[in-house]
Amino acid sequence: MRPELVELAQRIVSEAGRRGATDCECVIREGRELSVSVRLGETESIKQAEGKSLGIRVFRGQQAGTTYSSDLHWPAVEAMIDSALAIAAAASPDPDAGLPEAAEMGTSAGDLGLYFPATAMITPEEAVSWAARAERAALDCDPRLTNSDGGGFECGEGGKLLVNSRGFVGAVRHSSCAVSAVPIAAEDGKMQRDYWYSAARRIGNLESPESVGRTAAARTLRRLGARKPATARVPVVFDPQTAASLLGHWLDAVSGESIYREASFLTGKLGEMVASPTLTLVDDGTIVGGFGSAPFDGEGVPTRRTVVIGEGRLESYLLNSYAARKLGLRTTGNAARALAGAPGVSCGNLRLTAGATTPETIIGSVANGLYVTQFMGFGVNPVTGDYSRGACGIWIENGELAYPVEEITVAGNLQEMFRNIAAVGNDLVVRSAVSAPTLLIEGLTIAGS
Repeated sequence: MRPELVELAQRIVSEAGRRGATDCECVIREGRELSVSVRLGETESIKQAEGKSLGIRVFRGQQAGTTYSSDLHWPAVEAMIDSALAIAAAASPDPDAGLPEAAEMGTSAGDLGLYFPATAMITPEEAVSWAARAERAALDCDPRLTNSDGGGFECGEGGKLLVNSRGFVGAVRHSSCAVSAVPIAAEDGKMQRDYWYSAARRIGNLESPESVGRTAAARTLRRLGARKPATARVPVVFDPQTAASLLGHWLDAVSGESIYREASFLTGKLGEMVASPTLTLVDDGTIVGGFGSAPFDGEGVPTRRTVVIGEGRLESYLLNSYAARKLGLRTTGNAARALAGAPGVSCGNLRLTAGATTPETIIGSVANGLYVTQFMGFGVNPVTGDYSRGACGIWIENGELAYPVEEITVAGNLQEMFRNIAAVGNDLVVRSAVSAPTLLIEGLTIAGS
């Protein structure tokens, strides 16, 4: 982070203290990004943006106030400090509010491999080429691929600076890029679409646009001729993308914010068996190159490795300092700080540990069931764990993928679903901050015709 921004943040913290704050925290973010979209070979959009923004959080004892702005000129910053102090003065006291203790702050050791300057130096012409190649590769796979929602490419870089009145000064830079394709297939007057993408910190780690396009084409073509199956209670195989979406619901359930509000089906279950013994779920914000990695969290606490579920046992919640105080525990370094408001809770890199079984073996073990490839809509009760979501996929008969299905609903209860995991695949491929391999869950209700 540029020295002048560090100097500005330190000046803000000092000035807030001079004006009556007992503690102060300042966050400065800056970044730039490029995104392009191409449809049927024609460039539809090229968007470039860059900017800086600032967030201030102050405390007057147990009262907190926050403000944010994209104006970093000092007169505007002074007005922000005064506004934050005025908000704090009007806020209700909260005995659990406050910054982490100084001894809890710091940064994780080592280079996490988050920033590659060349990633953000891709030109618009190069970006258009990547997007066009992905789309063209998809459409060239089969004459039934007659249309497209486009090919896309995006890249960018960003930086975050965090300074507070307890002596913490930390900065991190990151880069990212992604290429995607969304082809549309038609057969017998009916159309289907699907997608694929690749994302990475550095351009050299992306799948080729041709590979992305071919995978998108295969996923789209396999949906042609989809039918609506009969309602049944059957085993369900979740592909890695849909399995990761299940973990997203568990992320909400193990968040300290949900726990202290008693708004989670895992409230009060620390130390208990909550899943199949085959399941181990780990959060780790220190993985080199991870999409959720950072040297410190949103409050300046070092990120770390936390076993959330170990062989089926709930070993830890994910906590920021506020949730930790509410629960009488210690922060796990999972504070997520936006510019506005108090920090929330999020994961670093949440991953379900891979098993030893291949996806083909898992599918082959199912006599009659469903292979889910996509979810749509929302229907999850975080308090009870009741689960019901629209889905599409491929029906399994005698251990073989038989025919595509659509217009179905997968229903169950998250608590029972994770206890009924019968197999964990060996195909963990990291595509985002939340990742899982193929999962087989016994006894879910498929609502169809």
